[in-house]
Amino acid sequence: MDSFVGQEVSIKANTGRKKVFQVNGILEQTYPKVFVVRFRERQVERRVSYSYADLLTEAVEITIGDTRIGVQTN
Repeated sequence: MDSFVGQEVSIKANTGRKKVFQVNGILEQTYPKVFVVRFRERQVERRVSYSYADLLTEAVEITIGDTRIGVQTN
């Protein structure tokens, strides 16, 4: 993920009870256990962070260009 810092990403996160949070933003920072995405919502800049475990458990799907991370392919 470190090589994608600064690039535009698309996040799709399961928030429970069949609710999905979907946003386009910039991968701002990566840390050993989490990554941070910055996006604009109604003229306000926001940041969300997710753990790499969220990607492994498929609670979060991140798309960077044509690369999808967090979705199993059979």
